[in-house]
Amino acid sequence: MTGRWKSVSLPPAVMLYLCFCLFLAFAVVSGIKQPPRLRFGKDGQLKILQVADMHYGNGKSTGCLDVLPTQLPTCSDLNTTAFVERMIRAERPDFIVFTGDNIYGFDVADPVKSMNAAFAPAIASGIPWAAVLGNHDQESSLSREGVMKYIAGMKNTLARVNPPEVHVIDGFGNYNLEVGGVQGSTFENKSVLNLYFLDSGDYSTVPSIPGYGWIKPSQQFWFQRTSAKLRKSYMSSPAAQKGPAPGLAYFHIPLPEFASFDASNFTGVRQEGISSASVNSGFFTTLVEAGDVKAAFIGHDHLNDFCGRLTGIQLCYAGGFGYHAYGKAGWSRRARVVVASLEKQQSGEWGAVKSIKTWKRLDDGKLTGIDGQVLWSKTPGGARRKKQFGGR
Repeated sequence: MTGRWKSVSLPPAVMLYLCFCLFLAFAVVSGIKQPPRLRFGKDGQLKILQVADMHYGNGKSTGCLDVLPTQLPTCSDLNTTAFVERMIRAERPDFIVFTGDNIYGFDVADPVKSMNAAFAPAIASGIPWAAVLGNHDQESSLSREGVMKYIAGMKNTLARVNPPEVHVIDGFGNYNLEVGGVQGSTFENKSVLNLYFLDSGDYSTVPSIPGYGWIKPSQQFWFQRTSAKLRKSYMSSPAAQKGPAPGLAYFHIPLPEFASFDASNFTGVRQEGISSASVNSGFFTTLVEAGDVKAAFIGHDHLNDFCGRLTGIQLCYAGGFGYHAYGKAGWSRRARVVVASLEKQQSGEWGAVKSIKTWKRLDDGKLTGIDGQVLWSKTPGGARRKKQFGGR
């Protein structure tokens, strides 16, 4: 034995195979996995369930707020869980979005346990889901970053803490998801619908500015770059398009522009003030300039559930969902459903997004559907009221 290694020359194909095996082994050991991609179904539709303001506490021991006296003795967080389960069974969504105040930190004994319970119906369903933070999620023993990191590590979630390519960005939970066209179609490798998620903050950290947080310039810059990149890709071969794919934005705290409506120009109800930040950070202008976002969906003000169109963008509340959250006795908790539909091409295959419609369902005996409307249509005159609810 000389103690020296003898060099061995392997064919390139063998070396490539060995490298691939090493990568797979590393991925298994380190837990790396590619998240499933959202995609339109073979029926040419994508259905999204929005759940706003669950305010989940400690489960069965956490009582309800603002319910009828007859409901009070038996009402708890379990009613919120049951409502999520009912909505999943009734609507069979392809994707679920939780838009903040998922747990109510002040009343939570263990934030991890509460998050596990709050998101349990989505996880049990096997349906991909995502979440953003509100202003109450971090008010327990976990920091805002800690809460978002835990959510991003949960089963079946597509949520991310922040975009990996951005080193400095405000908040936690800024990310985008691309929705591919129907598998086997010309659009299967294109994102025909873009989903943007942003952290709208909790409370102002500027002493001279009171009130709630807002979407900061760093987040807006990331959104602008992401939107431009997606536009370029969508308008390039194969199947190059003439304009950007439509987009939807999800965050928690309303923009000041949500106060632009009255009963004559929105669908739904406005029963309380618009609790936006006391400053206007200009994010609505950023959305308008980008030109791709057709609707923004929020929570925060539980007694508002309207959609109003301003400068080509629908601004939509979901209405309060959770039972350990303020509401209005006799006014049912509710959830918003959004369906994007593709157009059929002359070849018979599915193409780009043709329309985006929405409705709400109430947590009553029949899960009553209300306020159906077309939010956006590729053809002029598409934003009309609709009466049908559900279906695929």
